[in-house]
Amino acid sequence: MPSVIALDAMGSDRAPKPEVEGAIHAARNYGVRVLLIGPEETIKAELDRHPSALRLPIEIVHASEVISMEDKAVQAVRAKRDSSMRVGLRLVREGQAAGFVTAGNTGAAMASAKMVLGALPGVDRPALAAVFPTAPGTAAILLDVGANVDCKPHNLEQFAVMGEIYFRAMFGGPKFGRTGFAGARSPRVGLLSIGEEETKGNELTRESFQLLKRLPLNFVGNVEGRDLFNGHVDVIVADGFVGNVALKVSEGVANLVRTVLKESLRSTITRQVGYMLSRSAFSDFKKRIDHTEYGGAPLLGLKGVCIITHGSSNANAIKNAVRVAAEFSQRHINESIEQGLAALRPAPAEVEVIPAR
Repeated sequence: MPSVIALDAMGSDRAPKPEVEGAIHAARNYGVRVLLIGPEETIKAELDRHPSALRLPIEIVHASEVISMEDKAVQAVRAKRDSSMRVGLRLVREGQAAGFVTAGNTGAAMASAKMVLGALPGVDRPALAAVFPTAPGTAAILLDVGANVDCKPHNLEQFAVMGEIYFRAMFGGPKFGRTGFAGARSPRVGLLSIGEEETKGNELTRESFQLLKRLPLNFVGNVEGRDLFNGHVDVIVADGFVGNVALKVSEGVANLVRTVLKESLRSTITRQVGYMLSRSAFSDFKKRIDHTEYGGAPLLGLKGVCIITHGSSNANAIKNAVRVAAEFSQRHINESIEQGLAALRPAPAEVEVIPAR
């Protein structure tokens, strides 16, 4: 039976066009059933522009309100109870959808998800996890990339466990056990800092280092910004402020590289001919650094699946975010996270029962 994914049709900057087109591509390519959430008339008008969508498993679920990018997150979540975000997340909570995807207001999405779905046992703060391409052609995960600006060391400890489990579930690796891992090399986990030495960084990173090195993970110590892309580490842990800055800088550099490369290739006839001869290689390069290929960022640590993607998302980004939501649910990642965090907690002490005389 295909996965059912609830998609906020009114989240992106150009909604509902990218959402409708992304839903059509996802339903056609991944065999998922997509529920488009938002004002029915608005969504239907956009769907009617795609006659082929009538044969696809796409439905509209009406929501009378929309949370805009300008809305203050907490106020909007409380005031707009019939927003496309709240309705979509309720479908997940009630079991009518396997996951929820939005390109809307990130703060409101996180607040709504925490309120409607709640956190898994042992999770103090859910974290956003973003996937990065690396030089060897593999991928790395960075978390948190914006859900928690102010963090405590134990938050980063939980992020490390959740990120490691998410990496294994999506990209393969041995399973987590109470005494650690067995078999193939487990994912390498690093703490983002300003130097590799244990004493480098601020108070948060220094205290977090001590917690992470005691975890039954393959902790490689502190890593620096360049390690996001060189393939030396699989999971990078940071607080939401630092992680979000790293994410936005990386996306900006990727856009710059694409723009400069395109301008350079068009500058002379010789270069244009060279481009024509190497078109497949350049297409592969463009795809590897295109963040829309990696879908959205899952909010790890929830009692449900919530994927948040850019407000500027195009149809390809929406399509892949729907794919990520379906894969997240199918691979039971939340159950693995709950088990992994439970394995870190000490077993309750046995209480000796003294029989009554």
